Amino acid sequence: MEAINFKKIMVATDGSPCSGLVAEKGIELARLSGGMVYAVYVVSTAYLAPINGDSFPMSVDPYWESIHEAWDKQGHEAVNYVKSLGDMKGINVEPVLLEGNPAEELIRYAEEEKMDIVVMGTLGKTGLDRLLLGSVAENLVRHSKVPVMVVRDKCDI
Repeated sequence: MEAINFKKIMVATDGSPCSGLVAEKGIELARLSGGMVYAVYVVSTAYLAPINGDSFPMSVDPYWESIHEAWDKQGHEAVNYVKSLGDMKGINVEPVLLEGNPAEELIRYAEEEKMDIVVMGTLGKTGLDRLLLGSVAENLVRHSKVPVMVVRDKCDI
């Protein structure tokens, strides 16, 4: 039987407390396979859909810069957290910040950068939002050409 060789491991993080286990699993996979981790966070721009031809929803437009800065800061904190975990274990972690639709951007990045596997939690929406929009994890599992490992944490239950 041939060994599975994961050299490029993408850890998708949303910065939530539950994403810590995802980072740990991705880093452990890298340690076992001698791979490198790419910690990826997507600043969602889904809320920027035009309303009545406007480029921004009117309720968001005056606050866009401060909202974007806050989400960008959260993204940096999320990927740097994964990097610090990797540093403690002696694993190289490259932080990556993207913008756009989270599922689409994660799939695009994983495929374009030829990742061997994507490790992620059950990120995304719950309740009515999940029924209407679908979760990020579900979209990746269904549409990614790169294998996806979904880690379920007790805080997802």
